[in-house]
Amino acid sequence: WYWQKEKREPYVKFMEANYPPGFSYENFGPLFTAEFFDPNQWADILKASGAKYVVLTSKHHEGFTLWESKYSWNWNAVDVGPKRNLVAELATSVRNRTDLHFGLYHSLFEWFHPLFLEDATNGFKTRKFPTSKSLPELYEIVTMYQPEILWSDGDGNAPDTYWNSTGFLAWLYNDSPVRDTVVTNDRWGRGSICTHGGFYTCSDRYNPGHLLPHKWENCMTIDKKSWGYRRDAQLDDYLTIEDLVKQLVETVSCGGNLLMNIGPTHDGRIAVVFEERLRQMGAWLKVNGEAIYGTKPWRAQNDTITPEVWYTFSPKEGKVNAIFLNWPVSGTLQLGEPQAKLGETQVKLMGYKEPLKWVALGEKGMMIALPQLSPTQLPCQWGWTLQLADIN
Repeated sequence: WYWQKEKREPYVKFMEANYPPGFSYENFGPLFTAEFFDPNQWADILKASGAKYVVLTSKHHEGFTLWESKYSWNWNAVDVGPKRNLVAELATSVRNRTDLHFGLYHSLFEWFHPLFLEDATNGFKTRKFPTSKSLPELYEIVTMYQPEILWSDGDGNAPDTYWNSTGFLAWLYNDSPVRDTVVTNDRWGRGSICTHGGFYTCSDRYNPGHLLPHKWENCMTIDKKSWGYRRDAQLDDYLTIEDLVKQLVETVSCGGNLLMNIGPTHDGRIAVVFEERLRQMGAWLKVNGEAIYGTKPWRAQNDTITPEVWYTFSPKEGKVNAIFLNWPVSGTLQLGEPQAKLGETQVKLMGYKEPLKWVALGEKGMMIALPQLSPTQLPCQWGWTLQLADIN
């Protein structure tokens, strides 16, 4: 898009410097080889990350499908490039080796498809593209791969009536093979984002920092600048595990889910830096998962006295979780929100056995004495959770 449509100078120059003269986008097809793609290894990394669902980009705005689509002849991963059905392989591995819910991303529109461009020229009064390409593909991936999350994107500035989104969604929720399990997002046509949908995405990298009345998702990237893989990325361009834990905690406190993007390589690998971040997140969740999984937002999302303290509520246990991102130098943590009850309230540090001592601060708030631990004795290295039982 930047290179061929907007003709942005850095992209045009990059192509001129690094590819033969007259190189077209289609020439990338055979270069996408995926020779190192091992879906079992991917599934194991995803499982180790502590994730509960995974969403694979089955087709992006340039129209190349990662499955053998009848509607994308000679522009798919089975006919060109890898000569493999990547959607089917990953779906099988994820289902055989993990308990993750398998989801698929699908772009409604395609930047350069002649039928879409024709419909757009006609002000979307004609519907050649959705009827012959986009909708048949959606029915095809749902029927063949039965995704439990359908992540739609790219409305091409066309209304939902052009895409027949309501017709498709009625089938999806009433008659499709995943009607009892499927969840969808909010990108089904111009004006539907953040207004209609199973969960709202609102915008890319959306993190409002306050409670929303509807379930939402923060869909963001570990590489600050890109949704894909960049060969020239510097270490500085990647979010650190501290950054990622902060994103997760803020998101969940405010009623959202985190969808953390990684860009694999043309030869089918998850780059080592992405694998490390995913495994670090999994290590953090092994200790603090109870403050994340199955939780609901509490009456306060973050603390009024101490910054970088975020709350979640575990309804089953009736416990409030206070996740703090900075270990206080003083060894005591002051919380302004919880109302403790003398002789009843118990405070526990997740990953540490002994209960912690605390004192109430007037009507509301409490001062908690943290255990004196050496760096190696800490339950984890980036962000810690206090579990508060029996508080008002």
